[in-house]
Amino acid sequence: MIETERVYVGLGSNLSEPIKQLGEALCALQKLPNTRLVAVSSFYASDPLGPPEQPRYVNAVAALATTMPPLGLLDALQDIERNQGRERKAERWGPRTLDLDILLFGDRLLNEARLKVPHYHLHARAFVLYPLAELAPASLRLPDGRRLTDLLAACPFNGLEKLDSVSVDNR
Repeated sequence: MIETERVYVGLGSNLSEPIKQLGEALCALQKLPNTRLVAVSSFYASDPLGPPEQPRYVNAVAALATTMPPLGLLDALQDIERNQGRERKAERWGPRTLDLDILLFGDRLLNEARLKVPHYHLHARAFVLYPLAELAPASLRLPDGRRLTDLLAACPFNGLEKLDSVSVDNR
């Protein structure tokens, strides 16, 4: 029997109506095979990490229960990104319609060419940690032993704005 694993996925957008983009992505996540959308964090606005001349991002985290293998889920997430107009360019951290990142995949440590889990910058990104903390148990330890509470304490809320009453009608 294939075991269901809890997976946390980071969502981000700063082009083409970001709140709508995240809503459509959540709808698409609900349609993934062998996967259930368990919970979604609040939406947050954040400053871009890359080039300064781009709009602010809207970010959230989704919790999934899935039996999909990690690279199969990664492929499915990249299909969702492409279907929503994502174009992968050489420039990192540039503007995008949608970014879906696997943050945690159960208790797995993965170091594949295409996938690093826990996500390699999770510890330094307030726009990931604070939404993740809304969904994850307070006692959450990452597979590498780090505690979520310790990561939060080392990563200030600066630059984040929790968006009030975002309605995601697409879910």
